[in-house]
Amino acid sequence: MLALIETLFDIICLRKGPDAIPHSTFLLVIITAMWLVAGAVMTLMTEELDQKDFVIGTLTGIAGLLVYAAIVVLSGRRARLMQAIMAFLGCGALLSLLFVAGNVFLTPFLSENISSLVMTLVLLWTVPVEGHIISRTIEKHWYVGVGIAVAVFAFQMMLYSVMDPVTTSAI
Repeated sequence: MLALIETLFDIICLRKGPDAIPHSTFLLVIITAMWLVAGAVMTLMTEELDQKDFVIGTLTGIAGLLVYAAIVVLSGRRARLMQAIMAFLGCGALLSLLFVAGNVFLTPFLSENISSLVMTLVLLWTVPVEGHIISRTIEKHWYVGVGIAVAVFAFQMMLYSVMDPVTTSAI
Protein backbone atom coordinates (compact mmCIF):
# COMPACT_ATOMS: atom_id res chain seq x y z
CA MET A 1 0.00 0.00 0.00
CA LEU A 2 2.88 2.35 0.77
CA ALA A 3 4.29 1.74 -2.72
CA LEU A 4 0.93 2.72 -4.23
CA ILE A 5 0.79 5.95 -2.22
CA GLU A 6 4.38 6.73 -3.18
CA THR A 7 3.56 6.15 -6.86
CA LEU A 8 0.48 8.38 -6.64
CA PHE A 9 2.58 11.06 -4.93
CA ASP A 10 5.11 10.83 -7.78
CA ILE A 11 2.26 11.32 -10.26
CA ILE A 12 1.05 14.36 -8.29
CA CYS A 13 4.60 15.74 -8.50
CA LEU A 14 4.52 15.04 -12.27
CA ARG A 15 7.46 12.62 -12.04
CA LYS A 16 5.57 9.49 -13.15
CA GLY A 17 2.57 8.73 -15.30
CA PRO A 18 -0.40 6.42 -14.86
CA ASP A 19 1.59 3.63 -16.50
CA ALA A 20 3.46 3.31 -13.17
CA ILE A 21 0.30 1.92 -11.56
CA PRO A 22 -0.20 -1.84 -12.00
CA HIS A 23 -3.15 -2.89 -14.17
CA SER A 24 -5.35 -4.58 -11.54
CA THR A 25 -9.11 -4.73 -10.95
CA PHE A 26 -8.49 -5.34 -7.24
CA LEU A 27 -6.33 -2.22 -7.06
CA LEU A 28 -9.04 -0.25 -8.89
CA VAL A 29 -11.53 -1.26 -6.18
CA ILE A 30 -9.10 -0.21 -3.43
CA ILE A 31 -8.37 3.15 -5.07
CA THR A 32 -12.07 3.81 -5.68
CA ALA A 33 -12.78 3.12 -2.01
CA MET A 34 -9.88 5.39 -1.08
CA TRP A 35 -11.36 8.16 -3.27
CA LEU A 36 -14.78 7.84 -1.66
CA VAL A 37 -13.32 7.79 1.87
CA ALA A 38 -11.18 10.85 1.11
CA GLY A 39 -14.27 12.67 -0.15
CA ALA A 40 -16.18 11.72 3.00
CA VAL A 41 -13.29 12.83 5.24
CA MET A 42 -13.04 16.12 3.37
CA THR A 43 -16.79 16.66 3.80
CA LEU A 44 -16.70 15.84 7.50
CA MET A 45 -13.64 17.97 8.25
CA THR A 46 -14.69 21.06 6.28
CA GLU A 47 -17.32 23.18 8.02
CA GLU A 48 -18.73 24.61 4.81
CA LEU A 49 -19.48 21.17 3.33
CA ASP A 50 -22.35 18.83 4.05
CA GLN A 51 -23.77 15.53 2.79
CA LYS A 52 -25.28 17.19 -0.28
CA ASP A 53 -21.83 18.52 -1.23
CA PHE A 54 -20.39 15.01 -0.92
CA VAL A 55 -23.06 13.57 -3.23
CA ILE A 56 -22.76 16.37 -5.79
CA GLY A 57 -18.96 16.27 -5.63
CA THR A 58 -18.98 12.52 -6.18
CA LEU A 59 -21.36 12.83 -9.13
CA THR A 60 -19.34 15.62 -10.76
CA GLY A 61 -16.18 13.57 -10.16
CA ILE A 62 -17.74 10.59 -11.93
CA ALA A 63 -18.88 12.85 -14.78
CA GLY A 64 -15.30 14.11 -15.17
CA LEU A 65 -14.01 10.54 -15.19
CA LEU A 66 -16.50 9.65 -17.92
CA VAL A 67 -15.25 12.55 -20.05
CA TYR A 68 -11.65 11.45 -19.55
CA ALA A 69 -12.62 7.84 -20.31
CA ALA A 70 -14.27 8.92 -23.55
CA ILE A 71 -11.13 10.85 -24.55
CA VAL A 72 -8.91 7.85 -23.81
CA VAL A 73 -11.14 5.47 -25.78
CA LEU A 74 -11.56 7.87 -28.71
CA SER A 75 -7.79 8.36 -28.86
CA GLY A 76 -7.35 4.60 -29.33
CA ARG A 77 -5.70 4.01 -25.96
CA ARG A 78 -8.39 1.78 -24.40
CA ALA A 79 -5.75 -0.53 -22.90
CA ARG A 80 -4.55 2.35 -20.70
CA LEU A 81 -8.02 3.28 -19.42
CA MET A 82 -7.93 1.40 -16.10
CA GLN A 83 -4.55 2.82 -15.12
CA ALA A 84 -5.66 6.34 -16.05
CA ILE A 85 -8.83 6.04 -13.97
CA MET A 86 -6.82 4.71 -11.03
CA ALA A 87 -4.42 7.66 -11.39
CA PHE A 88 -7.27 10.20 -11.49
CA LEU A 89 -9.02 8.66 -8.48
CA GLY A 90 -5.88 7.99 -6.44
CA CYS A 91 -4.33 11.41 -7.00
CA GLY A 92 -7.69 13.04 -6.31
CA ALA A 93 -7.91 11.15 -3.03
CA LEU A 94 -4.40 12.16 -1.95
CA LEU A 95 -4.97 15.80 -2.86
CA SER A 96 -8.26 15.81 -0.94
CA LEU A 97 -6.52 14.37 2.12
CA LEU A 98 -3.71 16.91 1.72
CA PHE A 99 -6.38 19.63 1.66
CA VAL A 100 -7.87 18.33 4.91
CA ALA A 101 -4.48 17.99 6.58
CA GLY A 102 -3.54 21.49 5.53
CA ASN A 103 -6.80 22.86 6.83
CA VAL A 104 -6.35 21.13 10.18
CA PHE A 105 -2.66 21.91 10.66
CA LEU A 106 -2.18 25.28 8.90
CA THR A 107 -5.26 27.16 10.09
CA PRO A 108 -4.14 27.33 13.76
CA PHE A 109 -0.81 28.88 12.72
CA LEU A 110 -1.79 31.08 9.79
CA SER A 111 -4.64 33.48 9.31
CA GLU A 112 -7.77 31.91 7.89
CA ASN A 113 -7.33 33.87 4.63
CA ILE A 114 -3.78 32.62 4.05
CA SER A 115 -4.74 29.08 5.01
CA SER A 116 -7.72 29.20 2.61
CA LEU A 117 -5.47 30.48 -0.17
CA VAL A 118 -2.96 27.67 0.36
CA MET A 119 -5.72 25.04 0.43
CA THR A 120 -7.34 26.48 -2.69
CA LEU A 121 -3.99 26.22 -4.46
CA VAL A 122 -3.75 22.56 -3.36
CA LEU A 123 -7.16 21.87 -4.90
CA LEU A 124 -6.32 23.79 -8.07
CA TRP A 125 -3.19 21.66 -8.46
CA THR A 126 -5.59 18.89 -9.54
CA VAL A 127 -5.85 20.59 -12.95
CA PRO A 128 -2.17 20.26 -13.95
CA VAL A 129 -2.07 16.79 -12.35
CA GLU A 130 -5.08 15.64 -14.37
CA GLY A 131 -3.56 17.29 -17.44
CA HIS A 132 -0.38 15.31 -16.83
CA ILE A 133 -2.31 12.06 -16.42
CA ILE A 134 -4.40 12.49 -19.57
CA SER A 135 -1.43 13.69 -21.64
CA ARG A 136 0.65 10.69 -20.64
CA THR A 137 -2.29 8.35 -21.27
CA ILE A 138 -3.08 9.59 -24.79
CA GLU A 139 0.55 10.46 -25.61
CA LYS A 140 0.05 14.14 -26.31
CA HIS A 141 2.02 17.16 -25.14
CA TRP A 142 1.46 18.24 -21.54
CA TYR A 143 -0.13 21.51 -22.69
CA VAL A 144 -2.79 19.54 -24.57
CA GLY A 145 -3.47 17.57 -21.39
CA VAL A 146 -3.75 20.72 -19.30
CA GLY A 147 -6.14 22.20 -21.87
CA ILE A 148 -8.29 19.09 -21.62
CA ALA A 149 -8.13 19.21 -17.81
CA VAL A 150 -9.19 22.87 -17.78
CA ALA A 151 -12.14 22.01 -20.04
CA VAL A 152 -13.13 19.08 -17.80
CA PHE A 153 -12.80 21.29 -14.70
CA ALA A 154 -15.05 23.94 -16.30
CA PHE A 155 -17.56 21.22 -17.25
CA GLN A 156 -17.57 19.94 -13.67
CA MET A 157 -18.07 23.45 -12.26
CA MET A 158 -20.99 24.04 -14.66
CA LEU A 159 -22.47 20.69 -13.71
CA TYR A 160 -22.06 21.51 -10.00
CA SER A 161 -23.82 24.85 -10.50
CA VAL A 162 -26.74 23.13 -12.24
CA MET A 163 -27.01 20.57 -9.42
CA ASP A 164 -26.66 23.15 -6.63
CA PRO A 165 -27.43 26.67 -7.86
CA VAL A 166 -27.71 28.06 -4.31
CA THR A 167 -24.10 27.25 -3.39
CA THR A 168 -22.62 28.56 -6.62
CA SER A 169 -24.60 31.82 -6.49
CA ALA A 170 -23.05 32.45 -3.06
CA ILE A 171 -19.56 32.11 -4.53
